[in-house]
Amino acid sequence: MDTPEASQASGAAAVRLRDPGPGELGWVVQRHGALYAAAHGWNAEFEGVVARVVADFAEDHDPYLERLWIAELDGRPAGSVMCVRHEGAPGTARLRLLLVEPDRRGRGIGTLLVSTAVAFARSVGYRELVLWTDDVLTDAHGLCLRAGFTLVAERPHRSYGASLTGQDWRLPLQDGSRR
Repeated sequence: MDTPEASQASGAAAVRLRDPGPGELGWVVQRHGALYAAAHGWNAEFEGVVARVVADFAEDHDPYLERLWIAELDGRPAGSVMCVRHEGAPGTARLRLLLVEPDRRGRGIGTLLVSTAVAFARSVGYRELVLWTDDVLTDAHGLCLRAGFTLVAERPHRSYGASLTGQDWRLPLQDGSRR
């Protein structure tokens, strides 16, 4: 699934994973900001973090080692995920900006996004895939557990106008990778 486009039958409709088109980097930022504000009350600080992640990707990413996928269903974006290098940790990739539109959940889109990112990271030789998230994002936790990630650390923090517990998740991708 490390090709530019992948698809999966999902009920009567097919989900297609593809590179972002014009305006869709902005869609990733906007949807993260809007959905996390509605679901968790997070403020614009979160949207700013997402905007920086997306801007850094747009301005300077290695297309061989880093990807962003848009999940498309019925001709419109339904989700996203990113796999990028983890700065300061050679051989380690980061899973970032996993999102599935609420009205599109339960169709396997999240599983397809995560499994595609894992397959991509493995195929380009990363030894480990890491994810930093927050404890309130329980749907993402289930996806990560099913993909084989392990929760390795938790710590409280105050961000986005909320008191949260940050979590570090890890997935070894090659034999001999640390767990």
